[in-house]
Amino acid sequence: MRRGIAVATAVVLVLDALTIAAVNWILGVAVKRQEMSLGGLPTHAMAVGSWVAGGVFALFLLCCAVLVARIALRDRMAGRVGRIVLIVCAVVHGVVGAAVVGLVGWYAFAVMMVILALLVGTLLMYAPDEPSEPADAAPAT
Repeated sequence: MRRGIAVATAVVLVLDALTIAAVNWILGVAVKRQEMSLGGLPTHAMAVGSWVAGGVFALFLLCCAVLVARIALRDRMAGRVGRIVLIVCAVVHGVVGAAVVGLVGWYAFAVMMVILALLVGTLLMYAPDEPSEPADAAPAT
């Protein structure tokens, strides 16, 4: 069951990355064609900023998807850095979910919460059973 959850998480993260990249591309094109400006910032700079931000965010999500797919293939959790990356991804999805509820609506919020639940489920299902004790620690009494 946990492999299935991890595979589903990887697939959903890839779809999320593609969606984020497409939305930011469309926003950049809209800004450029309508010649919008914010505080005197050139239109081209705003369009490029949207494209770069969308690309970086999509790349982060794709890296997370590859990490989760690797977890599913090996059937064991990644190291400390891998866990931290997935926790950051989960926190980002929680924050984005809180933002989209006001900007987009409840459907987008529900989608973000499903992705958050898949990430947290993957983190919990592959969590170590017991914390390891330091080698030089005295046995617990």
